Amino acid sequence: MMGQAKTDLPRVLIVDDEAPLAGVIASYFERDGFETVIAGDGETAIARARAWDPGVIVLDLGLPGVDGIEVCRSVRTFSDCYIIMLTARVDEIHKLIGLSVGADDYLTKPFSPRELLARVRAMLRRPRASQEEPPEALTFGPLTLDVAAREVHLDGAPVDLTRTEFDILTALAARPRGVYTRRQLIEEVWGPGWVGDEHLVDVHIGHLRRKLGDDPTDPRFVRTVRGVGYRMGTGT
Repeated sequence: MMGQAKTDLPRVLIVDDEAPLAGVIASYFERDGFETVIAGDGETAIARARAWDPGVIVLDLGLPGVDGIEVCRSVRTFSDCYIIMLTARVDEIHKLIGLSVGADDYLTKPFSPRELLARVRAMLRRPRASQEEPPEALTFGPLTLDVAAREVHLDGAPVDLTRTEFDILTALAARPRGVYTRRQLIEEVWGPGWVGDEHLVDVHIGHLRRKLGDDPTDPRFVRTVRGVGYRMGTGT
């Protein structure tokens, strides 16, 4: 509940204007040991995200008034929590729009609450960089990646990445001569228990390239190995 002292339970903010559905989702998470708060509209969701500091937001795209896209965009100005979007719109355009403003994953309605819970659990179990002690910084030409501080700089200026974008870049940078398939990146970043559309990787790669100023036809940093996957470039 809002206003209580902060606990060690993982926190999930559930944002959906369908109160019965939001209640069902909350009950699944609470039975699994999560602390939950529900918001029924976008403005309330933004206020509660700011005040309550959740680790995960389950966010319906089709909210009245301030929709899920605007909520996601606003939350990303002050939080790097995981965001999983719910949408009743099956066309790919809306899914990609949602991801372009910082969502980490999506589910299309109708969905199983158990699948949603499994997705969130997989996000929270994500491996963070290597099990070995990371170096102070990794450098690729003008790009510097500080794994321990979770900071990226390009030509000395900070680059604002989402958690997912940072984790993908870290995975690629950890093996600069290696090539990752989509499935390998999913296992490295989302974890081996993740189930969904592997082309989610391509969407996040596209956003990462845009933020790094990479020309997709001739990228310096995140390069495509045709027919295989992606690898880290030298920055030259």
